[in-house]
Amino acid sequence: QVQLVESEGGSVQSGGSLTLSCIVSGVTFSSYYLGWFRQVPGKEREAVAGIDRNHVATYADSVQGRFAISRDNAQTTLYLQMDRLKPEDTAMYYCAANWGRVTLPVLGTSRATYWGQGTQVTVSS
Repeated sequence: QVQLVESEGGSVQSGGSLTLSCIVSGVTFSSYYLGWFRQVPGKEREAVAGIDRNHVATYADSVQGRFAISRDNAQTTLYLQMDRLKPEDTAMYYCAANWGRVTLPVLGTSRATYWGQGTQVTVSS
C-alpha cells in the first residue's frame, strides 16, 4: 500500500521559514519522481517544485530562489525548505510521487500519481 504522509504545516510571519517533509512508503522510493504542489480554495492546484531520481530539481517561478526541494532516499523522505515566505505562499501543500520519467507538470496531471493528504501553511503579513 502506497502512503505519503506529510508533516504538520504551520503558521509563520512574512519573511519566516518553514520546512515540510513527506514520508513515502510502499514504493521503490529512489526510482520515483517527487514533487510538491499547493492549492488555495477556489483556485487550481499549482506546482511548486519537483525532483527527479538524480536529484535534479525544478521550481515554479514564484518560489525560485526561496524554496528548496530535496530527497533522502535512505529515509524515503521528501523535503521542502521554504524561506522568505510571503502571504501569497499561504495554501494547502501536497506531496506527490510518480514512477517513471515524468516532469513536474505531468506529475500533477497523471492518474498514476500518488498524493499525500495535504498540510496547511499560513503566512501572515
